[in-house]
Amino acid sequence: MTDNSALQHHRARATAEGLFLHATAADELQDRLDMVNKSFTKTALVTGFSEYWATQHPEATIVSDSETLDLTPNTHDLVAHVMGLHWANDPVGQLIQCRRALQPDGLFIGISFGGDTLQELRRALAEAEIAVTGGLSPRIAPMPELRDLGGLLQRAGFALPVADTAVITVEYRDIWHLMHDLRAMGETNALSARLRSPTRRAVFDHAQKLYAEHFAAPSGRLRASFELQVLTGWAPDASQPQPLRPGSAQQRLADALGTPEKPLHD
Repeated sequence: MTDNSALQHHRARATAEGLFLHATAADELQDRLDMVNKSFTKTALVTGFSEYWATQHPEATIVSDSETLDLTPNTHDLVAHVMGLHWANDPVGQLIQCRRALQPDGLFIGISFGGDTLQELRRALAEAEIAVTGGLSPRIAPMPELRDLGGLLQRAGFALPVADTAVITVEYRDIWHLMHDLRAMGETNALSARLRSPTRRAVFDHAQKLYAEHFAAPSGRLRASFELQVLTGWAPDASQPQPLRPGSAQQRLADALGTPEKPLHD
């Protein structure tokens, strides 16, 4: 799915001002850590933006989010994968490598863009390209839906998986202002199947018209959605809560709820 050479080229153009959503992700990461009654001393941070995250967590081992992660098995008590899973060609593989790097009862936190990210731009560009050229090319990476993420964590072998989401809305002067910001974020199109020839100006002009018609904020500017998905899971350990075996209950559910038990009728 992802052209990794193009992705690295785009990330190299990112600016400090363009990483404002990374600041939000850093706050989300700290919020999750504050909820856990545990100290972490062997942290690894997996990211494609090493300078920013090394500043945020100077004590952490910084690891590039390449397809094969430079992580030593059974070494860390905390692994965070930040702002890169949405570009991964094998997201489950990334999660498995993170889980293997954790010590028993170690914590994994993943933060990345989710399916509602840039939904307005996706729709405006698709409708404009079809109207102007009669065709459609991949422009925005497909991103996972929240309902799929718990299953991905379980497939990767994590215990106690949790997935939640927050949508941040940002306003822009016009579609070109938004695309300028995406360039500053290092998040422009790196899909392997992307159009390799320049897009006609008429496509963007029509997309601007559609965007303004359907997705204008009360201020008159254009709104853009960025969904941050947060995943948490634990490396399995015997000390963690375990589900009871079927049939092992010592009390009827009706007794526990204090309600009479009634037979079912057809």
